[in-house]
Amino acid sequence: MAKKSLAVVVSLDVEEEGLFSGTYPRDGAGLSNIAELPRLAFLPTEFGLPLTYLCDYPVMSNGPSCEVLAGLLARCGGELGAHLHPWNTPPFPELPWPEPVSTAVMPRDVFRAKLDSLQGAVAAFAGAPAKSFRMGRWNLFPRAMAELPGAGFLVDSSVVPLRHVPGGPDHFLAPPDPYWVRPGGAAGMPGAGGARLLEAPSTQLPLIPGSHRLAYALAERLPARRDAILATFMKTATLGINPVWMPEVTMKLAALAHARRGGQVLTLFWHSSELLPGASPHFPDRAAVDAFVAKVRRFAEWLRRTFAVTGVTLGELAGPAFSWPECSPASRPNSTRERG
Repeated sequence: MAKKSLAVVVSLDVEEEGLFSGTYPRDGAGLSNIAELPRLAFLPTEFGLPLTYLCDYPVMSNGPSCEVLAGLLARCGGELGAHLHPWNTPPFPELPWPEPVSTAVMPRDVFRAKLDSLQGAVAAFAGAPAKSFRMGRWNLFPRAMAELPGAGFLVDSSVVPLRHVPGGPDHFLAPPDPYWVRPGGAAGMPGAGGARLLEAPSTQLPLIPGSHRLAYALAERLPARRDAILATFMKTATLGINPVWMPEVTMKLAALAHARRGGQVLTLFWHSSELLPGASPHFPDRAAVDAFVAKVRRFAEWLRRTFAVTGVTLGELAGPAFSWPECSPASRPNSTRERG
């Protein structure tokens, strides 16, 4: 029997250390983890899975880090994208909120100026601005998403279906496969106006089809229990392929279920700092990092055995090889919810 075709995206948030410390310094965070990126060269060279490096401003402003990235891109190919940490990306106007300032309240002109600074740093290194984007802390509200096309971005990957963060953007019911949106509608809300943007979510799906909609409806009826209901669903009834969040067996079940339900692409992500021993609570020492890299290798091998895999970058998802649906606010009413 012929294998089912499946595209696979491997995306990395390439950033400074300190993400898991609970602090958000403007400067001074280490970048030692960038030197660990060559450990992942086996993904493109052995398995044909190019990496999408979503780099933040400190990385793009650091000479040694750029040298590592230049070498990897030259030897292994891949895509250079952008990752915004607003707390360490200029400009830095005085704002009345503590860091990290949510994009629900950050002035849109400030957010856009930070995007432009990030794109300028990418262009200074690569000769052209990035086409693919991911927001730090997944904190991309619709009013901020509306700024992405104007800043030169064609693809966003800031959505994780079925993941609930109290006070954060509501993407619980987002589809697991990519979809087109027009985020530049009236007042910056998704709508008919504005340039198209491809949203490429990190792959997560319900264990039982349709159960996520029942959980969401229950959460809406019980607002006092809303956070607990949605958080419990992700922990107990969600399949995903993130190699940090999910056991290996769950990753395989997620891939099989997604393909069986008609999914066309798997989008993985993790953080570059998770390759540096001690930079993440998940990986306190070299042995833990080695085990993680081995887990990623086994999953790549299994994908190749199980599916007819095509490795693609985030930017390539917006190319002519794929056809994705338009996703209107009417089909995802929760996706337009703002806060503040």
